[in-house]
Amino acid sequence: MAELGSKGVTAGKIASNVQKKLTRAQEKVLQKLGKADETKDEQFEQCVQNFNKQLSEGTRLQKDLRTYLASVKAMHEASKKLTECLQEVYEPDWPGRDDTNKIAENNDLLWTDFHQKLVDQALLTMDTYLGQFPDIKSRIAKRGRKLVDYDSARHHFEALQTAKKKDETKIAKAEEELVKAQKVFEEMNVDLQEELPSLWNSRVGFYVNTFQSIAGLEENFHKEMSKLNQNLHDVLLGLDKQYSGNAFPVKAQPSDSTPAKANKSPSPPPDGSPITSPETKTANHELEPSTLEAPGASIPKSPSQPAEAARAGAEAAGSEAAAGAEASKAEADSGSSSLPAVVVETFPATVNGAVEGGASSERADMPPGFLFKVQAMHDYTATDTDELQLKAGDVVLVIPFENPEEQDEGWLMGVKESDWIQHKELDQCRGVFPENFTERVQ
Repeated sequence: MAELGSKGVTAGKIASNVQKKLTRAQEKVLQKLGKADETKDEQFEQCVQNFNKQLSEGTRLQKDLRTYLASVKAMHEASKKLTECLQEVYEPDWPGRDDTNKIAENNDLLWTDFHQKLVDQALLTMDTYLGQFPDIKSRIAKRGRKLVDYDSARHHFEALQTAKKKDETKIAKAEEELVKAQKVFEEMNVDLQEELPSLWNSRVGFYVNTFQSIAGLEENFHKEMSKLNQNLHDVLLGLDKQYSGNAFPVKAQPSDSTPAKANKSPSPPPDGSPITSPETKTANHELEPSTLEAPGASIPKSPSQPAEAARAGAEAAGSEAAAGAEASKAEADSGSSSLPAVVVETFPATVNGAVEGGASSERADMPPGFLFKVQAMHDYTATDTDELQLKAGDVVLVIPFENPEEQDEGWLMGVKESDWIQHKELDQCRGVFPENFTERVQ
């Protein structure tokens, strides 16, 4: 019997709720059609609009704060990996190794503390602030339903009162339902009328406290991080001073306002060897003994006698060689640095009057104006489009500048031997490179 009673009560409650929903739906339809008036409260409606705006702004702030915290965590991980990399490359015998390890440890602790304080002082406060909105939103919706019930009860009571055939019993019951609906509605309405304006005004203090907390935490974090960075800077400065003799300064790129090769100075090689000027190299290399040799004649090595050397060789080699010597003299008088290449191509080497085919064939495979070979002793990273990228061990075929005035001190023009063998094209392969990064091999 108890179960039946319980089921009966439940069934009755369900039926009552269904009837309420039908009554409310009917009332809303009549109100929209203009057949029934609706109780309006403009002041309360303004409070509801403010509430919805406040909820929207708070939700957005919570979302952005979570994104900010995720970014802080990502930066923490990135910073941690960076300091771990420094610890790995910092060799045990370098000064300040213990300091770098301590700095890395403090860096990790500082990031962790910053993130946790943001969670405690900003995110949790944000969650608490937004936690009150769902309940109020539910009460606002319930107030709206109770207002419909009140309007429906009012309209039903008015209809019975104006009916031609009045039923006092029904009128009395309808009046009782009206009073009951009005009381429920007004109780909820009064509470919300007090809470909503107070909640709306509380947003100012909440925003102030939240952003003050974030700003203060950021200020302290960056202040402490600045100290760690200064400590790291001092440690690395000490390392640089101790090993400054092996430092390799990076050559700056030319600015857009100056010519690409104007006043170009080569970078010193990593081994600290001195820079040799191209004029000294030219004086030493141009007048090396050439493959031109005739019985009873020799080419002097003095840099002040290139024309006489060519003329002596021409007389010994015959009329055909004489013509080539005159051409060599003309180039020597004009100051060209391509004399060795011209001499080689015009006067093949001879032994007892016979031409040595091996030397002539080898020179014929070289680029026009070939001077000599060098080998890169150190890697060189090109910083401009007209420079050669070199790796230690690369062989470069040195050739003269088309315009000697374009040659800067300490720089040579050439083409990598591998590129020349593959392409046989100077325009695409040649470039300038610092002479002091190479060593002459031939």
